Amino acid sequence: MRKLLIGCGYLGERVAREWLRQGDEVWALTRSTANAERFASLGLKPLIGDVLDPESLRKLPTTETVLYAVGFDRAGQASKRAVYIDGLSNVLREVGSTCERFLYVSSTSVYGQDAGELVDENSPANATEENGCICRDAEAVVQQTKSTANVLRLAGIYGPGRLLARVEQLRRGDRLTGNPEAWLNLIHVDDAVRAVLAAETRGVPGATYLVCDDRPLHRREYYAALAEKVGAPPPQFEELAAEAPERRRLNKRCVNRRLRDELRVELQFPTVSDGLRSLPEATR
Repeated sequence: MRKLLIGCGYLGERVAREWLRQGDEVWALTRSTANAERFASLGLKPLIGDVLDPESLRKLPTTETVLYAVGFDRAGQASKRAVYIDGLSNVLREVGSTCERFLYVSSTSVYGQDAGELVDENSPANATEENGCICRDAEAVVQQTKSTANVLRLAGIYGPGRLLARVEQLRRGDRLTGNPEAWLNLIHVDDAVRAVLAAETRGVPGATYLVCDDRPLHRREYYAALAEKVGAPPPQFEELAAEAPERRRLNKRCVNRRLRDELRVELQFPTVSDGLRSLPEATR
């Protein structure tokens, strides 16, 4: 089968590798000639283009599946809304009517619930912050243009190469900022790949799926587990003033029931503790 990947980054490249292992013909759009050469060395068919340049998208091939997993490049000139809304619209205009499956990678930031509520696919997407509002508006573009598409709302992705953001702070014993009691919702990148592949083959046309692991956890618990894995002292957090907004924002707790029951995804790393044990960074 022929597959098209728009956004071949941390998640997208891993999906592409799985498609190649299945024997699929995989096309990948990139703005970079260097990335195009690397993609070709992996066995992908690279295309030079930009989601914000409609002319460059006219050469996109007809494929059975399109995965749209474009992240925001902070070094670029375009705004996040332009990339997420205008770029998505440009791609859908070219391939939306020809592909059988359109998979859109969104974010759990579309949920604005901030009192520790449980949320699932039926919960209102009442985002209040800019990133969540943009993701929610992008989902609307997908649903209005391609009614049979699947939207995948991913929790925070972690995995190899994404563990070390605060390891040095922990090892030095620095105090961490933010509310230690705020909830975190995470998904290991390998399980996120499983979710994408399951949505491609078993997703109900038009359905939205929340992609997270089995157990949300507090920030304090996450950093304590991370500190233990890297041999650092227990984490310390800066004191928050009583009126600090972070103290009131406990965020939400995401539920993956539909991922489990409808897509029949068996998570390799159902909890963060399981995932941390698998990472080479946690052993160094």
